[in-house]
Amino acid sequence: MLEEVKSIKPEARVLEVGSGAHGLIFSFGARSGVGLDPLAVHYASLFPGWQRSAATVAAVGESLPFADGSFDIVLSDNVVDHAERPATILAEIARVLAPAGLVYFTVNVHHPFYALASTLHNWWNMLGISYEITPFADHTVHLTLNRARGLFNGLPLSVLREHVYITEAKEMVRRSPPRHPGDRIKRIFFKNALFEVVAVRQPD
Repeated sequence: MLEEVKSIKPEARVLEVGSGAHGLIFSFGARSGVGLDPLAVHYASLFPGWQRSAATVAAVGESLPFADGSFDIVLSDNVVDHAERPATILAEIARVLAPAGLVYFTVNVHHPFYALASTLHNWWNMLGISYEITPFADHTVHLTLNRARGLFNGLPLSVLREHVYITEAKEMVRRSPPRHPGDRIKRIFFKNALFEVVAVRQPD
């Protein structure tokens, strides 16, 4: 997908923010590939063969330990909704990306119903009510489509390609037999629809 936009040179500096145990960076084929994850040290010991294909750094996406313009490509695959400050992560991605560099970004988006329910869920947890309803507590942040798009506002990034898989998410739920009440809710209010973006860093 990235190469349809711009030719990727073998020496391209590539970073994946939130590379996890088996992230994109480990099969990307970059000579100068770096995977960043808070649990990078643990993943390296658990999956040494897989993790050996790229350098890894233990750090958080909200504070990337790299200089401005350090990378030609930055990947972030379904990560930012598991953090408390998604917008800060996007700002850091833009900062470490070189001018004309590319971003591949995905995140799951949800019907506004989940964002509201998740907020209420967080409030009663803060009040000391330790009752968890899994569909509303399985992401740190339940992003709506508008909020996901808004993460790019004010950043020196131009969106080149965007795809939203809401129709596909709804169809998957309709085809699958419900396993629990949460699946029945998804038939009315979609959940976990992929929002996929390719963007380019504007010149300074």
